[in-house]
Amino acid sequence: MKLFEPGKIGKLTIKNRIVMAPMGLGGLEESYGELSQRGIDYYAARAKGGVGLIITGFTRASREIEPPLDDKLVVDSMMHVAWLNRLAETAHDYGAKIAVQLSAGVGRVASSSLLKMAGAVAPSASPAFWDPTITARELDTDEVERLVQAFEFSAEILKIAGIDAVELHGHEGYLFDQFMTALWNKRTDKYGGDLDGRLTFCREVIAAIKRGAGPDFPVIYRFGLKHYIEGGREVAEGLEIARRLEAVGVDALEVDAGCYETWYWAHPPTTLEPGCMVDMATMAKAVVNIPVIAVGKLGYPELAESVLQNEKADFVCLGRALLADPEWPNKVKKERLEDIRPCIGCHEGCLKRIFDGKYISCAVNPATGMEREFTIKPAEQKKSVLVVGGGPGGMEAARVAALRGHQVTLWEKGNALGGNLIPASIPDFKQDYGSLVNFLATQIRKLGVTIELRKEATPELIRMMKPDVVFIATGSTPIIPEVPGTTKEAVVTAVDLLMGRQGTGESAVVIGGGLVGCETALHLAQKGKNVTIVEMLDSVMPDVPPANSMHLLELLIDMDVQILTETKFLEITDNGITIADKYGKRSTLEADTIVLAMGLKSNEGLLDALRDKVPEVYAIGDCVEPRKVINAIWEGFRIARLI
Repeated sequence: MKLFEPGKIGKLTIKNRIVMAPMGLGGLEESYGELSQRGIDYYAARAKGGVGLIITGFTRASREIEPPLDDKLVVDSMMHVAWLNRLAETAHDYGAKIAVQLSAGVGRVASSSLLKMAGAVAPSASPAFWDPTITARELDTDEVERLVQAFEFSAEILKIAGIDAVELHGHEGYLFDQFMTALWNKRTDKYGGDLDGRLTFCREVIAAIKRGAGPDFPVIYRFGLKHYIEGGREVAEGLEIARRLEAVGVDALEVDAGCYETWYWAHPPTTLEPGCMVDMATMAKAVVNIPVIAVGKLGYPELAESVLQNEKADFVCLGRALLADPEWPNKVKKERLEDIRPCIGCHEGCLKRIFDGKYISCAVNPATGMEREFTIKPAEQKKSVLVVGGGPGGMEAARVAALRGHQVTLWEKGNALGGNLIPASIPDFKQDYGSLVNFLATQIRKLGVTIELRKEATPELIRMMKPDVVFIATGSTPIIPEVPGTTKEAVVTAVDLLMGRQGTGESAVVIGGGLVGCETALHLAQKGKNVTIVEMLDSVMPDVPPANSMHLLELLIDMDVQILTETKFLEITDNGITIADKYGKRSTLEADTIVLAMGLKSNEGLLDALRDKVPEVYAIGDCVEPRKVINAIWEGFRIARLI
């Protein structure tokens, strides 16, 4: 496979064409800007998993101009050589190379915490992204020149520590990108003006790195070919930037797209198609002679291989795919594709956790960020374990319990494994959820779990079995509101609709603007239906990570789905529904089909019946409280590793 052929960036030889993307680390950093041992373990797992080049997360070259928060990585002192060397040697033990991603800073997209502590800086005075009432001040020329000098010292430190390369973070609307872009750079000194002037900052930084680490030290530059915002970068300028970066000594380009205003390009959600930015890499590759690294949902082995075989890029970059499964490269090489744990694009375990102040992890792989602590070890005492319910939480509990050597039986009252992930995976843009079902089902079968379908658990049957441990993972069912008309033939729950148990007419009203309601509405609109969403809150999808909600909302608008917020649903009539706006004014929405997406209620009866009847009983997933995939998987994993 082309994926496993060696490649070169400058004079650096990399054992294969698989690159780990730079990602934020959240709580894997220590005070004073160092990487913790847990952070090194995190990267070690990906190196052991077979990746060729690891690019670390966002690291500042200086804390002078824009002070970082205490726990963000910085390379500005010789004291950092020690942890950088531990990181480099750990990666090298497994044959991987390591690049540190250096950043000039965040500029106008400074976090709320940084804004409160120190304000924000920018190439030109401009409103801060997260709080437009705060104006990011313009850096003076002397400050920019001092920042350039800081990169020379950082590069010297990296070289001494044994780091193999550096990547400059010129993407997503951070400070380098702000200097490069006319929309944000209105300067009149040498760092502004035409494109040549706007590139002066990054050009001087590249030269500084080559002075600090030597002319052969590889420099990768990550930037977006297109911002997808009015006044932002367009492809033609992006290609010219690629040419100029090559001319000033950049050794490889990682070609991305988007910025904070179009965050779903920089962090592709479930609704963006696999390989969504490969075309950007291909266009860049046509105008430069240095290696180009492709990004954008490439965690599908056949797709990643085809990108290389068809010469659309020289390397493929995987981010969240390696959070979900650090062994992705090794499994692909050994043709164990059915054993790859898939990323589902939800951003719940990675981006959202970081924004919540937690360490980076993964919704489908709770061991991410806790590699050493969450190593699955054989149980000291082998037990008989019964799992009631074959949804994601139940299957994960069964998988981990079986890995630890317990004798595991799983009962599922339906005729298939997957629980509510089955209807969730029906829309074309949710097929990764089906892949997760297949992965979990395959693993528990391989591990010898006894699976009994169409078997409904009762307290009597469980007591007759006499298990040592019972996991109650009975899930949840749709809420049917107590309003007139819910028994009419035109009414269907989102679950039943997605499962094909009932058809729809040409028009539909979806009651509920949460994630399920909005995804169901998009699914119907893509099938040509006329759709309206009714939501009583003042916004839809309030608890969905921004990249996902932004793109889904844009798709709904593009499909002409009408969204009525602050609207109360009162009654279902023969022709549609009666609603009331926030002022209490009533009106009627006509529709052929009424889709109920008003949430779920727990199936909790079995837990109550088993209390004090079985030595160990644990409830996990939606039967505790209807929530998300991350909650079900994490509860199944975390409890099963301890029994």
